[in-house]
Amino acid sequence: MDDLETRELRYFLAVAEELHFGRAAVRLGIAQPPLSRAIAQLERRLGVQLLQRDRRGVELTDAGRILLREARTALDAVAAAARRTRRAGLPNRPLVLATKAGASHELLQRLLDSAGPDEVEVLLCEVGEQAQLLRDGRADVALMHRPYDDLAGFDTEDLHVEGQVAILPARHPLASRDRLELAEVSDVPGLPIARWPRLDGSYPDGPGPEVRTQSQLAQLVALGRTLLVIPASSRAWQWPEHVAVPVVDAPEVTTVIAWPSSSRSPAIAALVRAAAGA
Repeated sequence: MDDLETRELRYFLAVAEELHFGRAAVRLGIAQPPLSRAIAQLERRLGVQLLQRDRRGVELTDAGRILLREARTALDAVAAAARRTRRAGLPNRPLVLATKAGASHELLQRLLDSAGPDEVEVLLCEVGEQAQLLRDGRADVALMHRPYDDLAGFDTEDLHVEGQVAILPARHPLASRDRLELAEVSDVPGLPIARWPRLDGSYPDGPGPEVRTQSQLAQLVALGRTLLVIPASSRAWQWPEHVAVPVVDAPEVTTVIAWPSSSRSPAIAALVRAAAGA
């Protein structure tokens, strides 16, 4: 069987996501008949039915659902390869380091100082976005946290191990404590823990508010609507309306520098060595 072509994967992905040949054709900027023929040819080549077609519309088969997931991964990898290749061809380009906006200023500054001036460009992102930035080629390395961040497919170097703190509204009774335990902050009446989206964009169940940005989260804490437990060094964004209290039995968090395991870049290797010695 011939290798799959990126054009075929793009065509299938459009139909699988729209579940409608007409809308998929408009999205791709082509006529519907050649799109239908391309999908039928793809099914013949693979020897499986990918789509169920009837008067009610289009549905994915089990095989189609597998290809949907794999096609997204494959097309993302192709796009990332092109992006990395273009950037690698730029003369004297700095490495791009992705880090969440609330990361430790001290650690980040030590890393940048050790790497040398103009060697690293910092890309600030929201919590949990570092992995996608690495995978799609927009970043070369990232500062991430084990066990909370998705480190699958990356090589890592441990940089720092620390405890966690609860970020509370300054006027809440618990804010006057000098230490807390997880049981005390996991079910506070009227102050549920905020919920961040999973990798697929869905939210875990729970009473806490759904948050996507640190600024949104900071505002909700200041208003007395939520609390959170984070690595102690991540409190750099703490507002005057917040109080950080150590959570003594929370699991320790390891800050790591991560990079794609396929990388053979001497510049990345040099930055990792600098980070480890910072």
